[in-house]
Amino acid sequence: MEINLGQLAFDIDFHPSQQLVTTGLINGELHLYRYTSDSVPERVLQVQAHSESCRAARFINNGHAILTGSPDCSILATDVETGAAVARLEDAHGCAVNKLINLTESTVASGDDEGCIKVWDTRQQSCCNSFKVHEEYISDMTFAADSMKLLGTSGDGTLSVCNLRRNKVQAQSEFSEEELLSVVIMKNGRKVVCSSHIGNLLLYSWGCFNDCSDRFVDLSPNSVDVLLKLDEDRLITGSETGLISLVGILPNRVIQPIAEHSEYPVEGLAFSHDKKFLGSIAHDQMLKLWDMDDLLQGSTKTLKHQAAVEDSDSDEMDMDNNPPKSKKGTKRKNASKDHVSSSSNNFFADLQMDG
Repeated sequence: MEINLGQLAFDIDFHPSQQLVTTGLINGELHLYRYTSDSVPERVLQVQAHSESCRAARFINNGHAILTGSPDCSILATDVETGAAVARLEDAHGCAVNKLINLTESTVASGDDEGCIKVWDTRQQSCCNSFKVHEEYISDMTFAADSMKLLGTSGDGTLSVCNLRRNKVQAQSEFSEEELLSVVIMKNGRKVVCSSHIGNLLLYSWGCFNDCSDRFVDLSPNSVDVLLKLDEDRLITGSETGLISLVGILPNRVIQPIAEHSEYPVEGLAFSHDKKFLGSIAHDQMLKLWDMDDLLQGSTKTLKHQAAVEDSDSDEMDMDNNPPKSKKGTKRKNASKDHVSSSSNNFFADLQMDG
């Protein structure tokens, strides 16, 4: 299934229980679509959420609202049913908001273009944690709920670990020449996997974040922009070339390419609530919904065929070794620095977070 958005999309997220998918667009609009397996997706909501681009979008409050972030420095909560603004925080960050993720039932995290990560507690109706840990834009974040650790990656080439219980930066990796673009936690919490702008995957052992313990070298001759965890041993990658691949972790191998969104860079990947669909957005202005059963149909046979020749400890592959140019200077770094000054303390006052 394909949806022509008419504009470049920067983020994608699925409703936690319904067949709804949302996207944030470069023109500041928020779109919401209803999909089924046997009909064309229907747009049910179109909102001018921000004056500048809508870089981040996440369902919150059990899917009753959508949170969005923008280079206009604001974070907006929009009602899913009516499209009305539930609450707007005008001074969420001092610069462009680049990333949003859910943490617990009552907390979310945001990351900006200057390396700052903030945690918003809906019960206290305020920002409860702020970490100025990175020197470049926050490219991605993920959350380890059992230990209350928030992990972030940045264009400065480092991985950070923020301890939310102690309100401190617990660890940060050494600076790398590679910009880290995406992060997932694998192997039942024992490994952290980051992708880079030169096509590598960097694997960190949990608790040993100073330097990576393994490198999956030349996974792609181009930037690997997006990682999406499928299970504890496999993830899905989205590359600068538009290719979507199924990748095994330890042993490290490309199990198989499973889709090609287009010839343009993949901007985002997400699963539907039941994992029946994979959603992808890229620089071709299209949102595509892929049937996961169809995508994974041949992966078991491919895995068995590769096992005999790839069951080794080597992380390297014979690939094109010409690295692409740095991703610095992309839309993340071309943000407006508009000054805003409203109070953030009552942002969540109108959000009734039901858990």
